[in-house]
Amino acid sequence: MSQAITSPWPYPRWIAHRGAGKLAPENTLAAFQLGASHGYRMFECDVKLSADGMPFLLHDDTLARTTNGHGVAGEQPWQALAKLDAGRWHSPPFVGESLPLLDSMARFCLYHGYALNIEIKPTPGQESRTGRVVANEAARLWNTATRPTAPPLLTSFAPAALQAARNAQPQLPRGLLLDALPGGWLGSAQALQCVAIICQHQLWNTETVAQAKQAGFRLLSYTVNDEASASRLIVLGTDGIITDRVDSFKPD
Repeated sequence: MSQAITSPWPYPRWIAHRGAGKLAPENTLAAFQLGASHGYRMFECDVKLSADGMPFLLHDDTLARTTNGHGVAGEQPWQALAKLDAGRWHSPPFVGESLPLLDSMARFCLYHGYALNIEIKPTPGQESRTGRVVANEAARLWNTATRPTAPPLLTSFAPAALQAARNAQPQLPRGLLLDALPGGWLGSAQALQCVAIICQHQLWNTETVAQAKQAGFRLLSYTVNDEASASRLIVLGTDGIITDRVDSFKPD
């Protein structure tokens, strides 16, 4: 049986998606600060590598949607990425917000005692390298914690990234992200020695919850933005809810 069930679960139920959902520019320090102001104690973010191997926060492969940059983010050095405006696209109050390094966001969380779900979001073709580097950086950062804190939960849609993270830092908990439940979905998570499965929330029902719990996993859901869905997931007995609506759901 997985350690997910036999060990205490150190994470809160409510997780702020990309920092503060849609209320601030995603994956920025401003978003984390806003999510925290609404009482959230755990955050989800996306991490990929710059061309020179620096782990930083960005969801898309390309820069155009959430910055004033262009092209594939992972093909550019951190020195160039650090100069981009990652807030102007959202709204005037956030003009000048920058792309943060994982180092900066981790230190923010550690200082305040917040938990972090790091989604490993590799540039295509960089799955193993990204998983390894992100896991090593996360381990280094959390080893500097001066007070007891939950370890970062490393998740990914890319099994190769999770496998590389496991090889590099096997003590860090991992979760497999799924947007469908193909045959062998439980076996895939077991092979990666994951503690959690994180699904598109509509995939959880009485049957799938029972199967995953029997296999020893903790169950999380994305992205839950309405009260009926959240209530259904709580009744089903799932463990974590990732939401954009940090202004609507009061965290436990």
